[in-house]
Amino acid sequence: MFKSTEEQLKIIRRGTLEILGEEDLEKKLDKSRDTKMPLKIKAGFDPTAPDLHLGHSVLLHKMRQFQELGHTIMFLIGDFTGCIGDPTGKSETRPPLTMEQVAKNSITYTEQVFKILDSNSTQVLYNSRWLNNLTPQDIVELASKYTVARMLERDDFSKRYSAGTGIPIHEFLYPLFQGYDSVVMEADVELGGNDQKFNLLVGRDLQRSYGKSPQVALTLPLLEGTDGVKKMSKSFNNYIGINEPAKEIFGKVMSISDDLMLRYYELVSSISNEDLAQLKDDITSGKVHPKDAKANLGKEVVSRYHSHDQAAAAAIEFANIFKKKEVPDKVPAFKPDWVNTELVLANLLNDAGLVRSNSDGRRMIKQGAVSVNGEKVIDQDYKLPKGGEYLIKVGKRKFVKIL
Repeated sequence: MFKSTEEQLKIIRRGTLEILGEEDLEKKLDKSRDTKMPLKIKAGFDPTAPDLHLGHSVLLHKMRQFQELGHTIMFLIGDFTGCIGDPTGKSETRPPLTMEQVAKNSITYTEQVFKILDSNSTQVLYNSRWLNNLTPQDIVELASKYTVARMLERDDFSKRYSAGTGIPIHEFLYPLFQGYDSVVMEADVELGGNDQKFNLLVGRDLQRSYGKSPQVALTLPLLEGTDGVKKMSKSFNNYIGINEPAKEIFGKVMSISDDLMLRYYELVSSISNEDLAQLKDDITSGKVHPKDAKANLGKEVVSRYHSHDQAAAAAIEFANIFKKKEVPDKVPAFKPDWVNTELVLANLLNDAGLVRSNSDGRRMIKQGAVSVNGEKVIDQDYKLPKGGEYLIKVGKRKFVKIL
């Protein structure tokens, strides 16, 4: 049985920035409840990268809430639009993906999203199914539904136009194709990050132009990364990947600020609205320590993407390392190729997979984040002599034994 419209709206509004067409949503929910027909909830993902992080999961959690309210989730993979490249927030043309990249990333996406969504009640769709079939005449008709002036209302297009930066015509087609997806799918609601507001509204407008009932556009905030400032992104190295090892996920959750922890609870936790309000009160009153609340959040996140056992083990290991200053029970070993009698530490960190590059290794050393056998190293040109065994620590959680 569907909950009342007001009960559903209370859940839907949680963590939501805007509901564009909220009166329409109320009417749709009323009709859905009266007819026992679920709403069609659309969310599109261009498979631009192989791995998802908690920032992506904000949208997935909102989809899951709609799913638990009895509505139909249409998980759209933009295998066609991904080959164009979403211009949102870009100051220059975004390099398109190849079909091979899109196909590979699409497979990974579907494997990961069902850690949150119920696979039995989720429709997975690919927009190449209908967009590949559009004729030149169809595309001309679609392009006639929107004006250049409306396109230039979009902030990133407007800035590029004012700066004299080129805007290739195919970038105008991106929001049109994304909006056309909503026409074909007959979406009742489309979800997206707040940076996708323009694209969502194009879909709403196009549905009207094609004689369809306009979708409700629901925007969600962009989750800040572990630094608490910039949006979560691999490019900012402030992400928590849902495919990362359990101890990495737990450790990164424990590293966030207390204020950010509550935001994570709201956006990526399954805690109820009532329990979240109680948790905030308990932290304010001192009844619950923020570190304990953070540990519970870390265990919930790890349990979702790994298991309860791994979550418990990650929490214990974290306590051992950070509270007792112990080394974890299992430290990976790495045997470098000792071509010379000594190796540059920064390069070795990269070879052992502890950093992303040699320059990143030097940066971590400069920041005082690297120790060898318990001694901090600050010399960026530090070299390890051949013949010894070394325990290297990078940051607070990464260890490796050099043989």
